[in-house]
Amino acid sequence: MRALRRLPIRFRLAVISAGLTFVILLLFAVVVGKFSADQVRSSFDDDLRRTASDLEQRLPLAPGGVTQFFSDESVEAASSGGAVVRVVALDGRSVPVGPQAPEIGPPQLGTVDHGHFRVVTRVLRDNGEPVGFLQYAKPRDHIDGTLGRIRVLLGLGVGGGALLAFLAGLALARRAMAPITSLTHAAQEIERTRDLSVELPKPEADDEVADLARTLDGMLRALDSSRRETEGALARQRQFVADASHELRTPLTSILANLELLEVSLHGEDAETAGAALRSSRRMRRLVGDLLLLARADAGREGIRERVSLTEVAREAAGEAAPVAADHDLVLDLPQQGPVIEGVSDDLHRLTLNLIENALVHTPPGTRVTVRVGEAAGSAVLEVEDAGPGIPPEARERIFDRFVRGNGETGGGSGLGLAIVRAVAERHGGAVEVGAGLVGGARFTVRLPVAGAEKPPPPDPAQRVAGFTPRPRRAAPSDAA
Repeated sequence: MRALRRLPIRFRLAVISAGLTFVILLLFAVVVGKFSADQVRSSFDDDLRRTASDLEQRLPLAPGGVTQFFSDESVEAASSGGAVVRVVALDGRSVPVGPQAPEIGPPQLGTVDHGHFRVVTRVLRDNGEPVGFLQYAKPRDHIDGTLGRIRVLLGLGVGGGALLAFLAGLALARRAMAPITSLTHAAQEIERTRDLSVELPKPEADDEVADLARTLDGMLRALDSSRRETEGALARQRQFVADASHELRTPLTSILANLELLEVSLHGEDAETAGAALRSSRRMRRLVGDLLLLARADAGREGIRERVSLTEVAREAAGEAAPVAADHDLVLDLPQQGPVIEGVSDDLHRLTLNLIENALVHTPPGTRVTVRVGEAAGSAVLEVEDAGPGIPPEARERIFDRFVRGNGETGGGSGLGLAIVRAVAERHGGAVEVGAGLVGGARFTVRLPVAGAEKPPPPDPAQRVAGFTPRPRRAAPSDAA
């Protein structure tokens, strides 16, 4: 039964149908076989008795008993096919009648079996007095052959009927399961396209499958409505964040300007207080800029795309991060003629700067941070590798989520740096991944499609000092008023 439960439903239905048909046909075959066997045996015995009676009438009797040999056409016909005709006197003497034949036993009234013969015995009478016995026997091979053929035919009928029942049950089950198959295909199409507005097929019959189709259709309509409501709420939330971030930039810029002037004009503790407020305002401006960038990425809005040298982007980002990298060994491994990509320059700058600052913040002082740019398999590759403690494998997937720190836990800082990296990479048709570095730290790899245009001329080597020369800081989207 366990093996039967593992079969598909249509095969189970076909097997059950074939099994029931087999049982019914088998019972029918047993009854018919027994009835046919009785009929064959009865017919065989009747034939024996009729032939014996005919022979009894034709056998001549000598005075005082049966003492002479007798043979005519009727005896020869009766003896054909291996049959035996034998006359036994009352004193037990056997008188041959017809051809010699095997022993068929002593006379016994009625019809009996002897060996492989079926024997019938008749009493011979002369003037009403018994003078001997007539034995007529035929091999039972005739019966066995006939019964064997009957059994073969019944067996073929039972097996053939069960096979036909299996095939018919399989066809009917497949046809009955066709509406469910259509529902399955429709569900697979919905899973592939994620389109909940697809209309499910409705069976013609108003049965349980139709109830299932109506239930699933109602569920899809409810899920579609819920998804639309959720998407609307998320769209309004993203729009609110984008609008709020955009509106906050102007007052933050004004606050920063006033605090910078105030810090210059104050002295002592007042200047320190103004400086602390200025640093907090800058962090707030950075957070507002991050939120605005993510909101624009969620809304599918971006700046003007242009051809950008990834080498130049990495060099400028490293130059901007140089002031906070004084206690680290920041190394640039940049080609003179790096790959060119088509994208938003400010967003790519933010991506690279976030990766460098992430490496500087989460590694001990004195460790090395390496920035590499290259090209592999038709893609521009940016790598930022550090020699810090690394990132556990179980946390590598979560660190790109929003408001998650580098150790994979929420809280502490804004937690938006790596989320911005992934958002910018995906908006440019690329991807970012994290793995273990060559010296045991973390290595972030960004792959971006290369633009189909000639690369810009390499930078002037005279501008490179110790691997890079810090350039004036490029204004990020959050810096604009």
